[in-house]
Amino acid sequence: MSEGHHHQHHKENPASEIDYKKEEKHHKHKENLGKLGAVAAGAFALHEKHKAKKDPEHAHSHKIKEEIAATVAVGAGGYAFHEHHKKKEAKKKSQEADGKKHHHFLH
Repeated sequence: MSEGHHHQHHKENPASEIDYKKEEKHHKHKENLGKLGAVAAGAFALHEKHKAKKDPEHAHSHKIKEEIAATVAVGAGGYAFHEHHKKKEAKKKSQEADGKKHHHFLH
């Protein structure tokens, strides 16, 4: 790059400098988005189920939409569950990095 200076503005974090509190907050945010998606898709599935009863002429279409929305709700719930565990891992690493090692003798 002879035309000018090229600077990279990202910070390289070795494993010892990872901000686990920030990572925990990030996973909590994603967990909440997963929960919101599950609730929204579940509500849409119920809405389509109701429309299928009220609109027998298009009941098949509404039933398909209901089933797709229910599948999306389950997927979003699974994603929220996954992020919940990622959040717990980040919290554990954060506590270990802070020197607060917890011993669990009753597992």
